[in-house]
Amino acid sequence: MLLDTYQQAAFDLLYKARSTQREAVIAIGERMADAIEHGGRVYLNSICHMIEHDLLNRGGGPAFYQHYEEGKTELKPGDVLFVSSVSGRTLPVVNLAWDAVEKGVIVVALTSMSYAQAVDPVHPSGKKLYEFATYTLDNCAPAAEAMLEVEGLEPRFAAASGLASDFLMWSVTSVCVEKMIKDGFPPSVFKSANYPGGPEYNHGFVDKHYAEFGW
Repeated sequence: MLLDTYQQAAFDLLYKARSTQREAVIAIGERMADAIEHGGRVYLNSICHMIEHDLLNRGGGPAFYQHYEEGKTELKPGDVLFVSSVSGRTLPVVNLAWDAVEKGVIVVALTSMSYAQAVDPVHPSGKKLYEFATYTLDNCAPAAEAMLEVEGLEPRFAAASGLASDFLMWSVTSVCVEKMIKDGFPPSVFKSANYPGGPEYNHGFVDKHYAEFGW
């Protein structure tokens, strides 16, 4: 069944991301913890068609993530900005990342190295995201995104980047949270708003803690 073929491809994708990106995940998570502990903020731009919402204001998720809003968010040196372009050349994303790096922001790019190395840049610098971002996470998606050849379909099927990017983002988050706890900065974490006691905890503790400390 296509179901089984897809699930095996998904397992293989996550295993590849886990086995090849471990060092980068640890380096990014630890750098992010240091940034937060020294007053930096962490912003998520759109990641793979909005999977960033899996980390924003979620039960079990830390309060230190904030959504980047064009024209409303003021990035400062020492802040962390996550950006995403599977091809590594999406012009608005590359422009944002380029400007952020020039401001002294720590820019983490989620991209597919297979894809990015198969296409030409469009930014005036002649560079793609992985060539200038502070850190790069390879979501291990194939060039052109889709994973599977399916008989009866001309295009390939089943996008890879969102699944792997969410996995990598939560992996980075786990490293960051562990280091913050070890360093004496236990981050505030949301409880589910639909579970008894959740809203009271979130409003009574998490919101106040974030307003005071930024994490």
